Amino acid sequence: MKFFPLVLLLAVFSPCYSSPVANQWAAINQAAQIGNNAQSIGSYTAGCLSGAVPLPQNGTGYQVMRPTRGRSYGHPDLIHFIESIAQTTHSQQWGVLLIGDLGQPRGGPTPSGHRSHQTGLDVDIWYLLSQQAANRNLDFNERETWGAPSVLVAKSDAINDNQWSMTHEKILEATARRPEVDRIFVNASIKQLLCTRKSSHDWLRKIRPWWGHDDHFHVRLKCPLNNKNCSGQEAPPESDGCDASLAWWFSEEAKKPAPAAKKPEAQPLPALCDVVLNANSQTKSSLSHPESER
Repeated sequence: MKFFPLVLLLAVFSPCYSSPVANQWAAINQAAQIGNNAQSIGSYTAGCLSGAVPLPQNGTGYQVMRPTRGRSYGHPDLIHFIESIAQTTHSQQWGVLLIGDLGQPRGGPTPSGHRSHQTGLDVDIWYLLSQQAANRNLDFNERETWGAPSVLVAKSDAINDNQWSMTHEKILEATARRPEVDRIFVNASIKQLLCTRKSSHDWLRKIRPWWGHDDHFHVRLKCPLNNKNCSGQEAPPESDGCDASLAWWFSEEAKKPAPAAKKPEAQPLPALCDVVLNANSQTKSSLSHPESER
């Protein structure tokens, strides 16, 4: 397979929904801290973030994408993770991480693009092979307009070898082996490909199939230590997931899931999030532009 310098972009995950509550959270342009330490509050899909930290626009092994979206904030643990995994990809000469959405300055629901990313512990990574970003800093227009191609052959479950390489697999493995990582969402075809490899499968339990995810993967961290108001998920099953549970994702039922499975109703936020939202609030004078779902 021909090798290209790898560029990974961080992107969106779940189906979007819009509500007045989400618009209220999106209007805030500054982080706020209501205690001595940063706190992820609530669940990944119904929560907020106190003490968020913005990811710098550039760092060793990464560049921030979509700067006008205002979603480059995360729990300090997430910022450290991104900077650390970018250092790894840089030192291994695997490519450049282009960072897109993390979360909003105070977390909370977004008016478009995500259902999760509410507690500052989620970040998405797109697959994009490009010489340009590996050799220079992208300009503003490129950061705002670049997309990422699917790694699947159009209208199929087959992996497109022109968009996929062993470098992608190395980065997935390196990410999954990080102890702070809870799970990584990928397209079922990518999970299936990884299951066929004869190498060690001990890290595959964190690789979880989910709808879409053919142009990106979503990294989710565990609840940080001493964040007593953070609600995590149950741990992934102990098995590698290369079994009948994976086969289901290629069934007719999985390919046409019920609408409720795709667009669940927004959940109420913990009461503590009202305190975070209203702490020294400063709102954007106006939103820069309507957000698309991608």
